[in-house]
Amino acid sequence: MQTWLKRGVLGLGVLVLLTVAALLFTSMLGERKLQRTLEIATQPVAWSIDAAGIERGHYLYRSRGCADCHGVDGGGREFINDGKGMRISGPNITLGGPVVRYSAMDWVRIIRHGVKSDGRVAFIMPSEDYNRFTDADVAAIVGYVRTLPARADGIAVVELPLPVKALYGLGFIRDASEKIDHRLTPAQPVEAAINAQHGSYVANMCIGCHGPGLSGGSIPGGPPDWPAAANLTPGAGNAMAAYSDAKAFVTMLRSGKRADGSAIQVMPFESLRELNDTDAYALHAFLKTVPARALGNR
Repeated sequence: MQTWLKRGVLGLGVLVLLTVAALLFTSMLGERKLQRTLEIATQPVAWSIDAAGIERGHYLYRSRGCADCHGVDGGGREFINDGKGMRISGPNITLGGPVVRYSAMDWVRIIRHGVKSDGRVAFIMPSEDYNRFTDADVAAIVGYVRTLPARADGIAVVELPLPVKALYGLGFIRDASEKIDHRLTPAQPVEAAINAQHGSYVANMCIGCHGPGLSGGSIPGGPPDWPAAANLTPGAGNAMAAYSDAKAFVTMLRSGKRADGSAIQVMPFESLRELNDTDAYALHAFLKTVPARALGNR
């Protein structure tokens, strides 16, 4: 009996060691993957310097999630700290930080492609949400950011627990550069109106969490205690079933509460409540037209 017990303990010990070794190895792969560089062929976009362009950029900065990660003043902001090894802070993007050296090409690469000025990939930058920005909107948002008062603080922080690095190294978590079709030409302008066509353009901001098919599911790379993103497509369990009325949908975006009054977790309501009426109602119009998908079939 004691012999079998010893063998069992020994076997368990070997299994633990192998598991730890595998975790360390795959997390090392994740760290190496973070350091890789990509060559992206694209065209520069001259940033806006006119009042109308900068005003448009201010609106986009507030309503498309930029302030959520970089702060209202652009000086950087910690937006994830789960106390379990995951801590992420968006960097300072004012001219008091590293972007002071950014060329027009550098801005296009980081916004549309998730690639930094030195060619390394950005792990947390949700460029899949911004890849379809028109040239005019890229110009506007960069033009606005360049008007922000310079700040000297706010360095980028990306601290990931070993399991997250391991999943990244194995390809189960992908950064934005892996999700984007870099061959796509820039999106063409769509007239702002309350219709599904314009709503489709606005809905690009939802891709990072809900997936390109908007069917939701587990949010890749998010803390394990985050709830799954809702399925926004038709069918069983579709979150949009509660919002057949456009006004109720827009009220949800601006209040952070479901139709029954319960609070919604994780959604970037600081940005969503900044959507103007045209964008908010157009988003609802588009979401009523998307094809049905099973939850998590991103």
